[in-house]
Amino acid sequence: MKRNLRRYLKSKLFLKYIWSYLFILLLPLVFVTVFIYQSAAGNLREEIEQSHLNQLTQAESIVDGRMKELGDIASRIAYDDRLISYRVHDPFYSREAIDALDQYKSTSSIIGDVFLYFHHDDRIYSSQGLSSLDVFSEKYIFQNWSKDSLMGDLNDVSFPTMRPSDRVIRGTYRQQSLLAYLVPITPNSPNPHATVMYLIDESELTGLIDSILGSYKGLAYIFDNHGQVLAANNHGETINGLDTGHLFSLDPGIHSVELGGKAHSVVSTKSDMNGWTYVTLMPSDQFFSSVLHIRSFIIMLFSIVVLAGIGIALLLARRQYHPISALVDFANSKSRNDRGTGDALLPGNELEHIRSALQEYSSRADLQEPYARNHLLLRLLQQGEDRELEPDLLEAFNIRFDRSQFFVIAMERGVLADPSQDYQDWQTLASLLAEVDIPGLRASANSVELPRRDQMALIVCFDPHPAMESFIHMSRIVDAVRSNILEAFDLNPIMGVGTGYSQAGQLNQSFIEACSALEFHTPSEKGGITFFEKLAPASEETFWIPKNVLLKLSQSLKQGNHDVSAHMIGEAMTSLKEGSPSPLLSRCICFDILNTMLKTASELGIHHITQEIPTSSAFQSLDEFEGQLRKLASHICTQVQQETKHKESSLKDQMLGYIDQHFMDHSLSLESLADLFEISPSHFSRTFKDNVGLNFTQYIWQKRMEEVKRLLVTTQEPLKEIIGRVGYADTPNFIRKFKKETGYTPGQFRKLNHPDGVLLGEMLQD
Repeated sequence: MKRNLRRYLKSKLFLKYIWSYLFILLLPLVFVTVFIYQSAAGNLREEIEQSHLNQLTQAESIVDGRMKELGDIASRIAYDDRLISYRVHDPFYSREAIDALDQYKSTSSIIGDVFLYFHHDDRIYSSQGLSSLDVFSEKYIFQNWSKDSLMGDLNDVSFPTMRPSDRVIRGTYRQQSLLAYLVPITPNSPNPHATVMYLIDESELTGLIDSILGSYKGLAYIFDNHGQVLAANNHGETINGLDTGHLFSLDPGIHSVELGGKAHSVVSTKSDMNGWTYVTLMPSDQFFSSVLHIRSFIIMLFSIVVLAGIGIALLLARRQYHPISALVDFANSKSRNDRGTGDALLPGNELEHIRSALQEYSSRADLQEPYARNHLLLRLLQQGEDRELEPDLLEAFNIRFDRSQFFVIAMERGVLADPSQDYQDWQTLASLLAEVDIPGLRASANSVELPRRDQMALIVCFDPHPAMESFIHMSRIVDAVRSNILEAFDLNPIMGVGTGYSQAGQLNQSFIEACSALEFHTPSEKGGITFFEKLAPASEETFWIPKNVLLKLSQSLKQGNHDVSAHMIGEAMTSLKEGSPSPLLSRCICFDILNTMLKTASELGIHHITQEIPTSSAFQSLDEFEGQLRKLASHICTQVQQETKHKESSLKDQMLGYIDQHFMDHSLSLESLADLFEISPSHFSRTFKDNVGLNFTQYIWQKRMEEVKRLLVTTQEPLKEIIGRVGYADTPNFIRKFKKETGYTPGQFRKLNHPDGVLLGEMLQD
């Protein structure tokens, strides 16, 4: 175990596993730790902020009560007989007025001084006595409230007004921050005759809010309903006007805002009585200082979990790496750079071994890709795009149907211009036409090898030219393809061209049409090019079934394509119904369709379909006749499909029998067998794989390996002669492949399995 552990620790991949598990452990651990810490700080912050909000609401209620109290005092002053105008101005009663003001001042703790002013009077009265306005303005010097403004406000104020706090010099030496609260009397009267002015020390209001903050350092503001700062306790700090405006605009409640580049907690409430807004704010980092006592506990818990995680990561990495180690051993045994089964694992190079093995298997898959691609396109031609054809498969094989029109060209090799040419040219042509671009005609094409060895099809996609008819455009594309083939290979293939369609899912119909045109081709000066659209003359009367419909019907039956045959029957019957011929002519035309199907069945060797032939009563109703024809077409297509399967099964038996007799022939190849059985290599490869479960190369290798093993065990022939006998000329390459599959060289295998063989331990020492 220690040896394995040392071996693991030398592996970079094993160390990466350890780090990955640690990362998987530490990442959520860090998030959980941060979450716990943030949650603790957040909960504490929420509790403090909620407490501040409650206390701020309480302070707002107290201030509102004090303001209401001042309003009540002003009302009593308005109705106090001692403070009516003529008594205040009368020298005999003036002393009573002064005493009355002094009494009202003492009823409220926040009143610094109270003044009574009668409009347009040159005197003002207070609890200290009577003085002229000039004397008052010299005694109380406001920093932002001039004498003229003061006189204007005293004479013109029509509703209770609180002026923001202002620096006031009282006498010659004392400075104080005061608020002036002006209440017109009689209250609520449209024509007040006097004004009561209260001077309130700013600290009387801000002190209530400061008590809320407690040990926290913060700022407190009181705004009037216009956003002016009535009172503030900045503790020496300042914020700009934009920031104070932002504080005033906040809704009542708790907020987090950034002021001066720092996060702050803001608590705001608003009075329902006078519309004043009360705000406290403090830096958010103050809350985190309150959770320092849990930081040590979190760090200790984090360290313990990390140590435990390292141990768990080591165990999990070892468990995870064990199958990777086995996979690397397998990759070593299967890689091209074979190092033997007993080679030590190379640390840090495991993925390279696996990559090499995958590349080797990928290259094998690449060899089969052309056959798979051909099979996919052949399915498209036979079944159309709507039959479980995955778009991902088309993309995987780089098959793009990104143009608006589609048609099929069916080609047959025909007569070679040069008789010395062999079948290899046709194979080369099929490879070159696998993907073709014709940019001058805005077209592209993909070739498909058909089951017959001398036939192929081209799926052509093109975008119509605005100044060219579609048929002319297709003709030029076909001419361009034919010219290129003739120029490159000196081949003059026979071509059948189907109709153009706007959907790739209709390519099966174009394929049937192309095969019909190929079957009924007529040589011309252009060579063997036959267009399906030209098979039926345009001058035919409309109530006759078009010739091309019958041709497509016949060809679809021959190929066992029930979908297209049913579509053609429907199209023929629709054409018949639209022509509205006489009943006698309708019966003749129905017989024409039926005869076409029966003739095709006869050509296919299907003679036992008497029960499927429509009865005479069916000719009385076109719908019933159509249903009977569909049943007949289904029966013929089923017979064709069964016959095809039977032929493929028979072909498989013939192929396997031939391979079992000639597998040791070094010239045996997929192409030679396809030529022998007169089918295309693509169709041969697909048929072989579907029936045997192995591709041709794998099957030949398996047969040759079995024969080599048999000869190694049962004979004493030299290895080189055995390898040559089974069809291999490259002895070293065969030995490498043999060792990859069995784990032993041919010589070791012979010693291990020979009746007179030695023990395995002795064999390995040789």
